[in-house]
Amino acid sequence: MLALRAGRAFDGERSIAGPVTVVTEHGKIKAVEQGHPDVAGAEVVDLGSATVLPGLIDTHVHLCADSENGALDRLPSFTAAELDAVIEDSLDRHLRAGVTTVRDLGDRAWAVADQRDRFRQRVLASGPPITSPRGHCWSMGGEAAGDEELRRAVRERAERGADIVKIMASGGFATPGTIVDDCQFTEQELRVVVEEAHSAGLPVTAHAHSLQAVQHAVAAGVDGIEHCTCLSGGAVVVPAALMDALAEADIAVCHTLGATMEPPPHIKEAFERMGMSLAAKLDAAGRMYDHGVRTVSGTDGGIGAGKPHGITAHALQNLIEAGIPNRAVLASATSQAAKACGVSKGVLKPGWDADVIAVQGDPMRDITALHHVSTVVIAGQIATTVLPTERRV
Repeated sequence: MLALRAGRAFDGERSIAGPVTVVTEHGKIKAVEQGHPDVAGAEVVDLGSATVLPGLIDTHVHLCADSENGALDRLPSFTAAELDAVIEDSLDRHLRAGVTTVRDLGDRAWAVADQRDRFRQRVLASGPPITSPRGHCWSMGGEAAGDEELRRAVRERAERGADIVKIMASGGFATPGTIVDDCQFTEQELRVVVEEAHSAGLPVTAHAHSLQAVQHAVAAGVDGIEHCTCLSGGAVVVPAALMDALAEADIAVCHTLGATMEPPPHIKEAFERMGMSLAAKLDAAGRMYDHGVRTVSGTDGGIGAGKPHGITAHALQNLIEAGIPNRAVLASATSQAAKACGVSKGVLKPGWDADVIAVQGDPMRDITALHHVSTVVIAGQIATTVLPTERRV
């Protein structure tokens, strides 16, 4: 049994004035108490004035990617041992950033999906994303064309125990030769994937940069949309009717924000050519939130030097800049992310998984407090204590 004493808490949905004590037992939250009561038999950890909150959830990462430019292109050249080393380093970066659950949305040849049980953090995995022949991220091994191949691809993921099916509804910036502002699959093909996945009890999330790809994905009944950039005619275009449809269907949208530096010149040039800027992305994210669209946080971590693993704090800071309130931003990486992932995490309430972090400061007032993670608890056990000199991205 562990008793975490702190100055205040955010329980995944609301703030709790301090002092507060979170009690964990057998890997679950046992109680969240006001004050610092004595807890018989518990190991007491005094976190001082820190804020405790649920362990963060990054809903969009690529653990096989090594946080260097061209990471996805190089995946086929890695040996199994090299991939294992990259995955271990990726998870360590997330751990030190307070991320206790990650959803891997594209590995190379099942390298992540087949090893989920050996990781400290909870890892959810899609396996190789389903993509068109030579489509976005084709080198991961998920190419499929036509209804029957698409059905077989979904069945393979169900048989291998995937947690979610990911499909590339549009091209992507990281794969040369794909058309980012167009579709890789028809609406009917996306519907085939959704129907097959749902019949197997699996959710579907769609990578979609083009407006038409987003519209097709919504019409096909997907459960989530990654990026949701809505590119059309050299601009980010988000019609009110689309926001209505996203909100009505309660589709989880991950804007994959957060970066530590500008992208490589060829990616930056493509962004500019298509009208995709950070300002446009933030404006769209803010308008979607105001329209009732469910926002979850994810970083696309690992795909480049500006998108390394462990930058959830940067992504949440971007959501604040989009005009989304602190409470909702924190929920996007805790309770709302847990809902999208289908896990009993992201909330500090009795019976929920005891993944807890402590940060210096109050993220309800200043989201940058999330850059200062001091303690990480997974399943009621202290996983790491992060010293200031150890912080890195």
